Amino acid sequence: MDKQIIHQFIKNALAEDVGDGDHTSLSTIPAGTTGKAKLIIKDTGILAGVELALEIFREIDANLKVNVFLQDGAEVKPGDIAFEVAGSVHSILIAERLVLNCMQRMSGIATTTNEVADILKGSNTQVLDTRKTTPGLRYLEKWAVKIGGGVNHRFGLYDMILIKDNHVDYAGGIASAINNARQYLADTNKKLQIEIEVRNLEELEEVLQTGGVDRILLDNFKFDILKQAVAMIEGRYITEASGGITVDNVLDYAACGVDYVSMGALTHSVKSLDMSLKAVKQ
Repeated sequence: MDKQIIHQFIKNALAEDVGDGDHTSLSTIPAGTTGKAKLIIKDTGILAGVELALEIFREIDANLKVNVFLQDGAEVKPGDIAFEVAGSVHSILIAERLVLNCMQRMSGIATTTNEVADILKGSNTQVLDTRKTTPGLRYLEKWAVKIGGGVNHRFGLYDMILIKDNHVDYAGGIASAINNARQYLADTNKKLQIEIEVRNLEELEEVLQTGGVDRILLDNFKFDILKQAVAMIEGRYITEASGGITVDNVLDYAACGVDYVSMGALTHSVKSLDMSLKAVKQ
């Protein structure tokens, strides 16, 4: 966990939500009131965001006490209690929605990722996430992918060179794009991997003739063509398949022999896991 990123996220989220005060709680509950609340699971899936919740509670009120019963990555079902938090009721209520929003989203992503990872067990293929994430939440969403058993792809535009179709077209072709990228790395003394996307076997052949890359992304290939592509590459480069990959067909892609499948659906269209933070009546 990168605490600098997490603390900045929490600061921004609280500024958005709290503003100049939680006036509902301030107006209805006497100052100094203490109590407890429990995080209740209402869905079946994989739990994610517990570590983040602890940081949120600490940031809001270091005096809050949290008793954790279930850790990130745990299989959960309706009625399970993830943790109990005790202390200032005003602090608990400020934390409530932020904790729930994050944990529900992260748990939904972890659950979907885990489903795919389970399907791929026994194959030599792993599932990657993408940059198709919610702005401002990418770190949390990619964290949830890891909790669910997936592998993180590049985090952003800065930590890898991924030459896609638009780059190729603007650069004037496969060879130009690759050679330009390699020259850029030499000129800037940066140590970044180069991956290039290909749309057909002709483009793949040009990549193989040019060389100078680390990974090849095979985008929107039909299964028979994908198998041909993997055979052409002969293990010389890491292979990744993308485009229209779902839980229903991911094993078919793995059977083609690729090292990775990348799925934007892990982060851009998952269903959040239902849960609630409820007061414990004393």
